[in-house]
Amino acid sequence: MWTLENILVNNGLPALFVLSFLAATVVPLGSEWLLVALVLKSFEVEHVVAVATFGNYLGACTTYLAGQWGAGYLAGKIMRIDEAALDRARRFYGRYGAWTLLFSWLPVIGDPLCLAGGALRVNFFLFSILVFTGKLTRYAVVAAITASTMN
Repeated sequence: MWTLENILVNNGLPALFVLSFLAATVVPLGSEWLLVALVLKSFEVEHVVAVATFGNYLGACTTYLAGQWGAGYLAGKIMRIDEAALDRARRFYGRYGAWTLLFSWLPVIGDPLCLAGGALRVNFFLFSILVFTGKLTRYAVVAAITASTMN
């Protein structure tokens, strides 16, 4: 029987790239389970981490660009974020600055942080360094924990 899980696992790294990309947009998905499944199927840990990180980073860049070009529409019409919540996000960014993007890997708040980064016009180079670092760290830790359970 073919399930979505079987299809994704059997398509390996390309499926991980797509899932990781989508997970970093406003689409509510997670990619860690597929990373774990591929490590358990003896895929090279370095390849799995690289593909997941790159896909997730590019998804975050997409969210950043959406924030630059359509934050008001996305926040208000699609994500149903009211003006008070947007003001809190702006104050949070104002207080802690772009460093909050190191937490873009966190579930629930990571994608809005990237969206806010775009809306607030955070320097893209700084955005890239912080987001890539956070996402790489997350995937490397998950892969290392998974690999250590195999020994």
